[in-house]
Amino acid sequence: MSGIVRVGFVGLGDIGKPMATRLAAQQAEAGLALGVFDLATAPVEELVAAGAKAAGGVGALAAGSDVLCVMVNNDRQVRSVLDEVLAADGVGEGLTVAVHSTVAPETPAELEELAARRGVRLVDAPVSGGAMGAGTGELAVMVGGSEEAFAAVRPVLDVLAKKVVHAGPIGAGTRFKLARNLMHYVAFTAATEAQRLAEAAGLDIVALGEVVRHTDALTGGPGAIMYRDTTAELEPGSFWYTTFGHLRQLAEKDLDFAVALADELGVDVPLARIARERLAPGLGFSEEQA
Repeated sequence: MSGIVRVGFVGLGDIGKPMATRLAAQQAEAGLALGVFDLATAPVEELVAAGAKAAGGVGALAAGSDVLCVMVNNDRQVRSVLDEVLAADGVGEGLTVAVHSTVAPETPAELEELAARRGVRLVDAPVSGGAMGAGTGELAVMVGGSEEAFAAVRPVLDVLAKKVVHAGPIGAGTRFKLARNLMHYVAFTAATEAQRLAEAAGLDIVALGEVVRHTDALTGGPGAIMYRDTTAELEPGSFWYTTFGHLRQLAEKDLDFAVALADELGVDVPLARIARERLAPGLGFSEEQA
């Protein structure tokens, strides 16, 4: 692509609207021209006020775009948008669709195959960072697709995100996002266990949350252990064997104490029990070492 990149944005919801607003604000600096469409009129009006152009429909927007960003709610809506794109006159080679919605693992490859019949490229490019990250351009974007398709959407993604990862072929972005969100929501569930335990112990759970956010900002939270490039068993005497051995000792001690406190207070903490059982093998210690 050369010159101005024509960007279409479909889906101006909680995250889509700040993403599109970010693109509108950076148009001149980034060499973009933004068009938008949503079934709701209010967010479209806000984007027009911010400098975007409103399109009469998905097909018209796609026909006038080099990159079409899609941020709708679910697989059904994504498929509906793509159907409209591929049915539109003037759509073909030169268009790359970036699906930012989190969809089922098999969906991106199916959509790519449909798009290719019209000469349209497609990437799955789900995002992480929420509405706040969308508004500040600090999202992480995980992209699955060909090198050519990734290069086509990169100028847009660089405006939207502080961290852009080409995760691999089509579908890799979605798998990346699902792995990331598995940890996200399991951690949320563990947080609810910690809240119940703290509440039963007569503690201020709002203050607990403040401590968690403060210390996670310092230590990196659950992601702090994610520096190895393999989940294979640890080699005795290696750096990670020593580092994780120290972590394991502290964790097992504290988990034992926490579970004992939960038993004393009658609080159910199933995730804590699973963590006590599974942390060591999860870190890479063998059955013998565990």
